[in-house]
Amino acid sequence: MAAENAEVVHTDVAIVGGGLVGAALALALSQAPVNVLVLEGQSLTGNAPAGPAHDVNDVEPRVSAITEASRRLLTELGVWEYLPVNRTEAYRQMVVWDGEGNGEIVFHADDLQVPQLGHIIENRVLQQALVAAMRDHSRIRLMDQVEVTAWQQLGQKQGSLIRLADGRQVQAQLVVGADGANSRIRQWAGLPIREWDYEQQAIVCTIQTETGHRHTAWQRFSLSGPLAFLPVAGADGDDHLTSIVWSQDTAEARRLMALDDAAFRRALEAASESRLGRVVAVSRRHALPLKQRHAKVYTGNGVALVGDAAHTIHPLAGQGVNLGFADAAVLADEVRRGLVRNLSVFEPNVLERYERRRQGDNLAVMAGMEGFKRLFGRDELPLRWLRNSGMRWVNRQAPLKRWLAADAMGLHKGLPRFSRPVR
Repeated sequence: MAAENAEVVHTDVAIVGGGLVGAALALALSQAPVNVLVLEGQSLTGNAPAGPAHDVNDVEPRVSAITEASRRLLTELGVWEYLPVNRTEAYRQMVVWDGEGNGEIVFHADDLQVPQLGHIIENRVLQQALVAAMRDHSRIRLMDQVEVTAWQQLGQKQGSLIRLADGRQVQAQLVVGADGANSRIRQWAGLPIREWDYEQQAIVCTIQTETGHRHTAWQRFSLSGPLAFLPVAGADGDDHLTSIVWSQDTAEARRLMALDDAAFRRALEAASESRLGRVVAVSRRHALPLKQRHAKVYTGNGVALVGDAAHTIHPLAGQGVNLGFADAAVLADEVRRGLVRNLSVFEPNVLERYERRRQGDNLAVMAGMEGFKRLFGRDELPLRWLRNSGMRWVNRQAPLKRWLAADAMGLHKGLPRFSRPVR
């Protein structure tokens, strides 16, 4: 039970982690008659730039590729209106090719009769928009720069107790772990996880290229890992700034990270086959180790996991944050449906329905990404021929390409709508 004389904060739902997914979940839950408390260790005071990006150092290396389904969700939650237009880049085309052959697939928004295939947004810009939207909701309370030190279950009707480093305590009917790949909530709740190391690192940075990106996302597959060029918004419509995610085997990634900027630019030009001309400038580089994780169960007694706390995947398709947004949308949808049936937010049936709806989809995407990684990581001549022939064949099949593009955009299933009121 709560310690004597300690300040106890009561709430319906406590979300541990106020990052992109945790914030989206808070906003989705706030559309229903549910009080939400967000606990975040970092400061939630906005530090995203107000003006446009003029050079590579003005752009945060970490960006997210937001699908059309996620854009619609963020619009429903009132987040999109807070995003500055001059920091949001819509891409209309995607070019994927095999660096070990001549296979290539081109997707274009016109083929689907949509304005764009997706958007590239800096994480800090998206985070600031989410925080601004949360501050406008009376049902959401934010507590940032707090350290969660313990969690314990009090019983089904009492919920859970969270202890903070400053002595305060939080009592919540439902606790959601949105605290990342090394989730402490997942560990404290004893929810098992399966993980393995890709033995790769992702190099991320921003570059300026001789040729403009032309509102196109580019991705080259090679034996040692994929290289993605993600277009970012520049000042006055400048299209020469691009964010890269270069996944390489660990030894090769370390070699690339050790190069000086001039040598790294040359290596990048060679790896991209100079699709965007010379690399004129490069920002500070960061290398992130890659692991795949998947929680065997997403829920326990009064606990649920979302986003990276439940699953992490290879960044080759840029689906990580979109899967997390889908988690948030579905969990909030099940809570809303439960409330209509007079079920509490910690009702096992409510949480189990969320797990069933999301676990299968997440596993399917993870399996697909693993299959792509293995397919393009093999150099046997018959497999290489089959791979390139298959890519050329798909590129000629307009209906199939439309289906694949729509699926990647999340349009086949879509996400729950939150504009409908809940009694």
